[in-house]
Amino acid sequence: MDWSLLGCGANGHVTFAPDEPELRERLSVTAREGAAWRCLRCGTFVIGEPTSSGPVSAAPRVRRGKELRSAFILRLFAVERFLRAIVFGALAIAIWRFSLSRLSIEAAYDQMLPAVRSLLRELGFNVNHNRLLGLIQHAFKLNPHTLGLLALAAGAYAVIEIIEAVGLWLLKRWGEYFAMIATSIGIPYEIYDLTAKVTWLRLLAFTINVALVVYLVVTKRLFGVRGGKKAYEARLRSASILQAEIDALAAEEATRAEQAAQAEEAAQAEEAAQAEESEQAGEATHAGGAARDHEGARAAAPGPHRGQAGQPGPAGAPNQPEQPAAAQTAGLTDRANGPPAPGRAEPGRTDLPRQADTARGPDQPTDAAATNSSAAE
Repeated sequence: MDWSLLGCGANGHVTFAPDEPELRERLSVTAREGAAWRCLRCGTFVIGEPTSSGPVSAAPRVRRGKELRSAFILRLFAVERFLRAIVFGALAIAIWRFSLSRLSIEAAYDQMLPAVRSLLRELGFNVNHNRLLGLIQHAFKLNPHTLGLLALAAGAYAVIEIIEAVGLWLLKRWGEYFAMIATSIGIPYEIYDLTAKVTWLRLLAFTINVALVVYLVVTKRLFGVRGGKKAYEARLRSASILQAEIDALAAEEATRAEQAAQAEEAAQAEEAAQAEESEQAGEATHAGGAARDHEGARAAAPGPHRGQAGQPGPAGAPNQPEQPAAAQTAGLTDRANGPPAPGRAEPGRTDLPRQADTARGPDQPTDAAATNSSAAE
């Protein structure tokens, strides 16, 4: 059975137009007949104006599905509590009236008793063992104070039953707690009555009370059972169509925000990569310029030692710096005057040219001839 459709069939659809544009768009569609709004109970789209509008906080709380079935069961218990309240209220009034006019009632009873007894005999009842007549006769023996206490007790029980019935009918949380506690207090006495004597009325009352207590504790999660009030409210939110649309809209916004954050991170990473590439290109350009400067410096530096102007020196001779012309002329003069004294180095000469002269063949000119030739030029 679809309790949501049954509730809409009995009470009509419940549509709501929120002020928030995105949520308003999710709860409405445009048809050929006009705008249609989604029912918050059964979920169908209903053509016409919404039954209410405003901010989301002002949306009506609609019961649907299992919650509607639970409401139906609780209201059945509420009707049973109302009937009990009526019975015990009437009993309290009767006892109170009886205590005020017991003598007149007893006289009337004694006057009517012979006719009642004869009627019961004709119907086949044993008058001497009739429980109703025995109860009435026992009531006449009670004093007024005891009758007043009985009337007060019956009236208090009727008030308790009325409170239970109202709380259960209105589906209030406090009514569920009150009904559960008040019913649980009376269960031990009912068990005692059943141990004394089992009757169908006592057994029916005991079964109803136990069923109410168990149902309230389990389904309404009283006293922290099955997660308590938080779990119960979470289940109600999960069954709500409006709350489901709100959660879906929030999830979409979170997804868009996450995608925007990822796109921003990707853009930052790309910018960082481009900056790194530009830095590396600048370093490469700077290194190339430094290399070119170094090559230019090497090209501008003095060349190796040359034996003659514009000609390389003799093969195998080490690179030495060129000597001034005066030093070369002094060397030639010393050679013309004769060999140097033993142990005295010849100025302007080293042993390397002497070794080179020794290594030359007969066809090669000596150093002196080369020097004179250079001076003549």
